[in-house]
Amino acid sequence: MIEIMDTTLRDGEQTNGVSFTAHEKKNIARLLVKELNVDRLEIASARVSDGELEAVRRIAQWANEAGCLDRFEVLGFVDGGRSLAWIRDAGCRTMNLLCKGSLRHLTEQLRRTPEQHAADIAEEVRRAEEVGITVNLYLEDWSNGINDSPDYVFALVDALRHLPIRRFMLPDTLGVLNPETTFEFCRRMTERYPELHFDFHAHNDYGLAVANTYMAIRAGVRGVHVTINGLGERAGNATFSSTVAVIHDQLHYRTAIREAGIYRVSKSVETYSGIHISPNQPIAGENVFTQCAGVHADGDAKSNLYCNPLVPERFGRTREYALGKTSGKANIRKNLEALGIELDDETMRKVTERVVELGDKKELLTQEDLPYIVSDVLRHNIHGNRIRILNYSLSLTHGLRPVATIKIEIDGRVYEETATGDGQYDAFVAALQKIYKSLGRTLPMLTNYAVTIPPGGRTDAFVQTIITWSHNDIEFKTRGLDADQIEAAIKATVKMLNKIES
Repeated sequence: MIEIMDTTLRDGEQTNGVSFTAHEKKNIARLLVKELNVDRLEIASARVSDGELEAVRRIAQWANEAGCLDRFEVLGFVDGGRSLAWIRDAGCRTMNLLCKGSLRHLTEQLRRTPEQHAADIAEEVRRAEEVGITVNLYLEDWSNGINDSPDYVFALVDALRHLPIRRFMLPDTLGVLNPETTFEFCRRMTERYPELHFDFHAHNDYGLAVANTYMAIRAGVRGVHVTINGLGERAGNATFSSTVAVIHDQLHYRTAIREAGIYRVSKSVETYSGIHISPNQPIAGENVFTQCAGVHADGDAKSNLYCNPLVPERFGRTREYALGKTSGKANIRKNLEALGIELDDETMRKVTERVVELGDKKELLTQEDLPYIVSDVLRHNIHGNRIRILNYSLSLTHGLRPVATIKIEIDGRVYEETATGDGQYDAFVAALQKIYKSLGRTLPMLTNYAVTIPPGGRTDAFVQTIITWSHNDIEFKTRGLDADQIEAAIKATVKMLNKIES
């Protein structure tokens, strides 16, 4: 059983530009416990600020009431008991004590001898024991220490091994290790001290954090440190999702983690942090469970020939099939099946040709576009074209609010309204809402609005507007493509109107 310690709220918050509020920290902590069942959470550094103290107090109060306070840990320092006092005041019971794991850091930063440093640490551990605080020990810069000054590392651990220290934590502080050195150095520790519990803490400077964590476990460490979405200083830490999947699938060890919650928690942390998940990031990226090549979709339909153990359902996701110039009939058929649309072979051939043609123009096609493509091919509409925008006029005048006048046809009847808004599209939607309100109906809620422009920066480039809507507790997206951003948004809105009518 491998122990997972998540440090998103401490080390992850050291990501440039990331600062969680007390409320956000508490929400993330609850998700990590309730959704993922994380063994341990490092939630803060002691003595940072009054705001940090308040955040830790809120988390500790909730954790105490939930009966899981012992999972929560705070980074502390060899500072004569001041960190201990801060942690006690915050309501926590575990301190991750930071000491120097390399002789260079010790002599050049602290300017202490090894003997003095060992005595200082022992005194801090004694104080912690007196006040009922559990201690784990970080050997800061251990990766350089075990390489450059192993005698110092061994002497320090020898001096401390019999103290009430629950875990000795081995950080690759500067991200300098590779899988081979990770295995070699961790094995030296686990073989020399088989009775001690070692954690490994990776940084991703060379993109090797997950691989190094894998090798540390092979070398015998019993706990590893991760962050949601790989947040962390510089290039970040070992990514939670990938690390857990590697432990389960490649090493065949167990953890306490509930995989089904990983995607939801990753998206929540993305929102709170403002750091977007790369579309191709394993497990949590937008594209990682999307098949693009038609041959892959065909293989999925024939005994799952192109599936690996990372099936999306494990992580609360579903497999998707991209539409574009590499799409074959199998890709398109998978999307049509999801929409409940059946086509004969001849129509499938024509739809496939149309999808490839649009893909050659580099237009991004989605499942929501397929009914319109099919309609275009068959010269009739899947949604019946119940709603059409007949005319609209948008005005933008300096010093005045934008105005929109629209004329729309709904089931053969024509309606016209004018409204103002904070922008031209906002005015358009306000006019549309007037019409729907007069009919005693409501529009879906717009939950996200994204605009993308193809690379190159041409002024005549197509603009794709992607709007996310929420309707009757169902979330869906519509897209519009046009050289004008507002017109693209209007096209996406018309797609939405016909979709809800269907």
